Amino acid sequence: MDFEGYCVKCRAKKQIKDGTVRKTPQGRPMAQGICPTCGTKVTRFLSTKENK
Repeated sequence: MDFEGYCVKCRAKKQIKDGTVRKTPQGRPMAQGICPTCGTKVTRFLSTKENK
């Protein structure tokens, strides 16, 4: 899954390739991947519409 997330280390939005969709312990959907520039983990919370 490709998505755009905010990298805190780079302080910019980055296009993340091959991200995985997971759920938080509270059941909220999120996408996680690695920043292509610095290698930091990037997390983006998804709406229920994006999760499908």
